[in-house]
Amino acid sequence: MPLDASSTPLHALHLRHGARMVPFAGYALPLHYPAGLIAEHLHTRKAAGLFDVSHMGQIRLNPGPGGMADLARALETLLPIDVLGLAPGRQRYGFLTDETGGILDDLMVARLDDSLILVVNAANKLADEAYLRAHLTGLCEIAVLPRALLALQGPLAEKALARLAPETAAMRFLDVKWVDLLGASALVSRSGYTGEDGFEISLPEDAADAVAEALLQDEDVEPVGLGARDSLRLEAGLCLHGTDIDPATSPVEAGLTWAIQPVRRKGGARAGGFPGATRILGEIGDCPASRRVGLLPEGPTPIRGGAALVAEEAGEAIGRVTSGGFSPVLKAPIAMGYVPAALSTPGTRLFAEVRGRRLPVSVVTLPFVPARFKRS
Repeated sequence: MPLDASSTPLHALHLRHGARMVPFAGYALPLHYPAGLIAEHLHTRKAAGLFDVSHMGQIRLNPGPGGMADLARALETLLPIDVLGLAPGRQRYGFLTDETGGILDDLMVARLDDSLILVVNAANKLADEAYLRAHLTGLCEIAVLPRALLALQGPLAEKALARLAPETAAMRFLDVKWVDLLGASALVSRSGYTGEDGFEISLPEDAADAVAEALLQDEDVEPVGLGARDSLRLEAGLCLHGTDIDPATSPVEAGLTWAIQPVRRKGGARAGGFPGATRILGEIGDCPASRRVGLLPEGPTPIRGGAALVAEEAGEAIGRVTSGGFSPVLKAPIAMGYVPAALSTPGTRLFAEVRGRRLPVSVVTLPFVPARFKRS
């Protein structure tokens, strides 16, 4: 592990629980614990897994003299979602776009009574902060929050967290709420990166170890590392920035049009006005050149990111795999990738290049494993 890898506030906890540590986005993080990746993955699907995601960036935007409305409008000049209409105590998925319509980063935006909280990807958090300061300085106060971040995911996550904070049981998907956890002020959102019901918990760094251990005292909760986090999000059909989405892909190509509310689209009250609007709104109205799709290999061989996709066994490359691996739930390999829009219909048969061979794959509808969010 590189000597310059930073530690999260839960580093000692990971070592106590026997984690295999690896470098990731400049941090030392657990790849898996003694139970192993597949056991951790399946436990999260049937009970509850606890993840350390403290490497993510947490940025607070405090409004200037114009108040929350002016802050929301200012942020809408940088991303194509409805921030102004976001109610206090709610959050929304979105993305920063560039002038070509590409995705600089994807993120969560939470609306509190007095501020907005952004959770951004670890690899991009310094660039995101600089980008926000370049465009919003003078309009709001920007503060990076030195807080830990835990993710408690799975069908029994509600029961486990309600043991420490009973009021969290009443939260629904994408609610955000301040709660007391063992005397610490925690910002809890009902959200996550697995397709399961669950919570993300932002709390002071010095409180993280005690809260995590208290959650792990529940027999239904087990620690989970980066390996299972990746296989869970792949089963859920969720994008990883830098892998499935990046500045070369638009939100429409990536299948993220659902995150652009009607008010920001053509004909909406605040249509456009964000970087890349011409391309993005044009693709919504017409059709992008390519689309992100699910891919189901016909054999047992996993197909990894970077593999070329061809329309016919003897043809030229027409697309590429971006993420691929083994699904512990389906007990089969799965993948995602980009193909021309004309070849994105479920049931289309393609071929993937793997070590000099071309293996058949079928285009399928995402997600591979249905989401189980608590929406009411």
